[in-house]
Parts: sequence; structure tokens; C-alpha cells
Amino acid sequence: MTLLHDAELAAAFDHAALSYDRLVAANPGYHAHLRRSARRLRLPRGGAGLRLLDLGCGTGASTAALLAAAPHAEIVAVDASAGMLARAATKRWPAGVSFVHAPVEGLADAGVTGPFDGTFAAYLFRNVTDPDGTLAAVRSLLGPGGRLGVHEYALGGRALDRAVWTAVCKGIVLPAGRLAGDADLYRHLWRSVVEFDTAPGFADRLRRAGFAEVRVLPMPGWQTGIVHTFVGRSR
Repeated sequence: MTLLHDAELAAAFDHAALSYDRLVAANPGYHAHLRRSARRLRLPRGGAGLRLLDLGCGTGASTAALLAAAPHAEIVAVDASAGMLARAATKRWPAGVSFVHAPVEGLADAGVTGPFDGTFAAYLFRNVTDPDGTLAAVRSLLGPGGRLGVHEYALGGRALDRAVWTAVCKGIVLPAGRLAGDADLYRHLWRSVVEFDTAPGFADRLRRAGFAEVRVLPMPGWQTGIVHTFVGRSR
């Protein structure tokens, strides 16, 4: 199948928004893994005095993870899907958290400007048309030494990693997507991982984009070799 992109992908997420939280909650460790990645940013002082960007926030799961790691920070959470943001808006958030509807290419038009002290992006980069352009945009929004944390399905490169991901998708994810009426989206999510960078390849992409101190950190459990945290700093 052809991967979904841009407005087509945002529309697919709009349609899936009502069932999305319920489906991801069936994934063991989903929220705990997001919190682990957010902690790996090592934000000081509970985020006091920091301004953070949650890019591709969806229904707010990554925002909640970032808030748990930095409860005193100002957090600007952005997503291209109005439907996903509508779900996020039904949840309770402190005054320091705000949500903005914008694609990553249109942040400035939506009033999202830097500098930020840190950016967190969960499940974003394999779903954008131009990951290098997105990384350049993120780097331009970070102040000197600003921290980048990426939580992403990026396979470790072994045949076993690909086999486990495909087995989980064909046995669980794709049937669940069909039952929810979102078969095209969940087929996209399966293929987007298979066709995206391996974890070492994405780390190299971060370095080419100008990020320093890039590290790749694994997740525990069945997602070892499938989901990774990537951290780095702007120069």
C-alpha cells in the first residue's frame, strides 16, 4: 500500500480519534514507555523555568508523559489532527499546558515560535513527508543546548525485530484497526515502521541534522529492538 501523508494522514487520525486511546491502552507498557522516554530528556528542576514543545501530541499521551517528567514547565503541544486535539481537550491539564492545531510545516503560521529549551516528539518522524526538513525546523526552534527527545518505532535492524513487529501487527494491530473502522490508518502505521529508518539509521540522521550527544536507548519487554528513545542536543 501507499503510505498516508500530510492532510490525508491527518484526516485518518481525525477519524480514529474516538477509539485511539482505547486501542493504544491495550498495548502493554505504552504509557510507561512514553514516560520513560520523557525522563530520558533529563530536564532539570522539574522543568521550572523551561519552555518545552511536544510535537505530534495526538490525544495528549505524550504531553502527559512530558508533564510527568517536567511538572513545572510551560508546555506547548502541537498536532496536525483536529480530531486528536479535540480528544486531548477533554482531559484535565494545568494552566502551563496549551494545545495548538498545526502541521509541523506550519508552526510559525500558527504562532509557535522559539526558543524552546526542549522538544519531545513521539511517533512523529516516521509519519512526516520530510523528516530532514522537520529536524531542521525543530533545531531552529531550540535554543543553544536545547534538548531533543524522540520516542519512535524504529527497528533495531535485526530480522527478528522486523518479524516480531509484523507478527504483532498482523495478529493484533491490524484486526483491531479493522474492527474500529480504521483499517487504512493501521495498515499505514504498520508499513510506516517497516519502511522507516532503523534505529542506527535515525541516529545518523539526527547527527547529520546537526544534533550533538546523540544516544539511542532501548525499551524493555516485547518492544526491545522495536521502540527506542533518541536523545540529543542542539549545538
